[in-house]
Amino acid sequence: METPIIFDRHAVRLHRDRAHATLGRIQPVLQAAADRLLDRLDDTTHRFSRALDIGGRGVTSPMLRARGIDVVATDLSPALCARETVPCVCMDEEWLPFGPATFDLVIANLSLHWVNDLPGTLVQIRNILRPDGLFLACMPILPTLAELRQALAGAEHDLLGGASARVSPFPGLRDCAALLQRAGFALPVADSDVIPLAYRSPLALLRDLRDAGETNALEQRHRACPPASLFPAALARLPRDAQGNVAMPLHVAMMTGWAPAATQPQPLKPGQFTTSLKDALDDGE
Repeated sequence: METPIIFDRHAVRLHRDRAHATLGRIQPVLQAAADRLLDRLDDTTHRFSRALDIGGRGVTSPMLRARGIDVVATDLSPALCARETVPCVCMDEEWLPFGPATFDLVIANLSLHWVNDLPGTLVQIRNILRPDGLFLACMPILPTLAELRQALAGAEHDLLGGASARVSPFPGLRDCAALLQRAGFALPVADSDVIPLAYRSPLALLRDLRDAGETNALEQRHRACPPASLFPAALARLPRDAQGNVAMPLHVAMMTGWAPAATQPQPLKPGQFTTSLKDALDDGE
């Protein structure tokens, strides 16, 4: 079955190229996500020696190096690759050019949500991990940007009698857990976290999305120039908090999976249990 083309990967690259000059403005968001990933890394008792940083944009790699880990970075954008202080391979995340068992750690910080074949990419990541290697990712999930999506759809419907897709679709938390399991990771876990974000004006929100390279790159996006009144009408619909700010929290899934290894705990097969539930309950009386 052919992989559906949801995202225009050429547009994604152009957006990321353009964002390299303004990336410093959204550095706190990338840093907050990286901190959450590295907290999970520090919780493990494993010691890692060679890591792949997928799309870290110069934020994640220094944190890994500070822990004594050799790092190779990657990015779809040549301009963002040039920001890295470690060896960086300019490549498409959908085609990882590394051999089996190359790394014992792969980390992806807010960099896989524009991938068309996410199940295939996760399988490739599992294959390039050494046995008992760790995959860590931070992925935007629903209901991120739900208010913006609804505001744009409502305003466009009122103006034009219909609505086109203008905000990227995001998976749900359960989808992320299922994707890890489907890709063959052992001990897959996906838990939710929230990075709180608030903007003094709706225009500041749009500027942040542009600065981050996160504007519309849907393959089926409406390519004609929208009416001049669309965005003002949509932004006026966005709810504000008591201080007048536009709250737009970033909901993320923190994804963890291990490359299978014989040393990992294995679930017992049916019939292998040596104690029945009845015996356990009787012993507790």
